[in-house]
Amino acid sequence: MYLDFFGLRERPFSITADPSFLYLSQKHREALSHMVYGVRERKGFIEITGEVGTGKTTLCKALLRHLDPNTKTALVLQSGLSELQLLQAVVQDFGLNPMASNRLNLFTQLNRFLLDEAERGHNVVLVIDEAQNLTSRLLEQIRMLSNLETDKEKLIQIILVGQPQLREKLAQPELEQLRQRIGVRYHMMPLDVDDVRTYIEHRLRVAGSDGSLTWTEDGIEEVYRCSKGIPRLINLVCDRSLLACYVSRVKRVDSEIVRHSYQEIAGEVALSA
Repeated sequence: MYLDFFGLRERPFSITADPSFLYLSQKHREALSHMVYGVRERKGFIEITGEVGTGKTTLCKALLRHLDPNTKTALVLQSGLSELQLLQAVVQDFGLNPMASNRLNLFTQLNRFLLDEAERGHNVVLVIDEAQNLTSRLLEQIRMLSNLETDKEKLIQIILVGQPQLREKLAQPELEQLRQRIGVRYHMMPLDVDDVRTYIEHRLRVAGSDGSLTWTEDGIEEVYRCSKGIPRLINLVCDRSLLACYVSRVKRVDSEIVRHSYQEIAGEVALSA
């Protein structure tokens, strides 16, 4: 409702994982570089972790757009699947037939696909988001996928993306074989205050800002304080701040507006009698 007032084409602080809005802070660039390195060097398993809202899902989608056309990819966003359903989801995302009668047939079909792609000189990547929710049995099944290899290289690169609990889960003794196969690890940290400033400016620019909307320095610092540098919380606070500015018919976001907006989001504003 505030787009015309601020001269914007689209909402700059939507919480959907839109890669076109991806802001690559130094930490995000490092995470993306680790993922690309692990894929190109065929390291087998890659582990990416970070707190809720740090931009992991958006980064995964950006990775898929970043890879060359000879890299075949699959992205599994639902972690609450059975062993059979997980295999079916992987097979289907690679464009194969997910209706095979059992796990053996699915494995056979996937192995044939991987060998064909290897003969063509192609790489294959499977990204599993929210991997901290996978059971030990599912993680063991995923490890078995990495057994599909030639004498010289892995046929499939598997990126496990999740919250810090993923590291704790992989530390369990029964997952020792999987943990030893992880060739690349990276933990994503929240943004610092300078990153928050650039993040806000970046998203406004992508959304088509005409420059009439300004953010004061104390307003940016308040966004950082309220969000603790978590991109998802930054988006929530900034979106609510723009709504407050629209209601007040002002185009300057200061610390008072940000603080009040955060209090409303957090349910800290008392209702009038």
